[in-house]
Amino acid sequence: MAKITWKAGTMLYPLPAVMVTSGTMEKANIFTAAWTGIVNSEPAMTYVSIRPERFSHALISKSGEFVINLTNEKLLHAADFCGVRSGKDTDKFEQTGLTKAPCAFVKAPQIEESPISLECRVVEVKRLGSHDLFLAEILAVNVDDSLLDETGRLALEKSDLVAFCHGEYRKIGAKLGKFGFSVEKKKSRKQRIREIKTERKARKAARRNDAKKIEKPVETKKRKQAFDKPVRRSAENRAEKDSFNTERKPRNDKKFDGKQTGYKKSRPEKENEQTGRKSFDKPLKNKSFKHKPSARRPS
Repeated sequence: MAKITWKAGTMLYPLPAVMVTSGTMEKANIFTAAWTGIVNSEPAMTYVSIRPERFSHALISKSGEFVINLTNEKLLHAADFCGVRSGKDTDKFEQTGLTKAPCAFVKAPQIEESPISLECRVVEVKRLGSHDLFLAEILAVNVDDSLLDETGRLALEKSDLVAFCHGEYRKIGAKLGKFGFSVEKKKSRKQRIREIKTERKARKAARRNDAKKIEKPVETKKRKQAFDKPVRRSAENRAEKDSFNTERKPRNDKKFDGKQTGYKKSRPEKENEQTGRKSFDKPLKNKSFKHKPSARRPS
């Protein structure tokens, strides 16, 4: 593979396409910038490079505050509009239909429709040439609560963020890996099971949230049961019912005769005219009868 050497240029892509708001709630402006990023973690610091002739340059220089609003696919049309129109003679909030929302630490408004907004205060301004670099400290981060799962993790992949790449807007693609995956040790079976359970919970929570957004739920016919399920009584109900039936009654298909120790099956009592005995009585045995052995046959 051969490479061609070009002269120095700004060939560093992709870049975040963000909307920077400045001014106050009464008089605010939006401009789109791609030259921004993170420069420090403790404290959290960022920057934005702006041409001196821009309208927002004067606003940020005067107030020393601005807000970085991340752009997703739904806000792309408004972001492009704010990047090509000047705020000197145009109210961009009114033209784009975006909503102003107050911030906690700065006077500049944030864009309510943006998934993430960073409140920033200028620390230093560096004159670089064509642009002035505004170095700022991040005071607060405002996140859309719909991007949080049940565990409180920020699912930023759901926000559909866009990037600026060589004069074009590009949608961020699928996940390829995470930081440190090349030296990561093989996970144990318990760790894999834990991750799978966490992912399943997140999917179920997302389905529940989607179901709540539906105004008219689909009516489904319930399947009829083949038979009624037996109702199981509790111990208290059984004890309460048995207290009224203290004496156990014989079964309906049996009759107690008062003399025998057991029960007899109730049958119709029919009297025989010849013998005078009843049909269910046993025949009398002749005690005088003795069994006589049969005569042997002659051999």
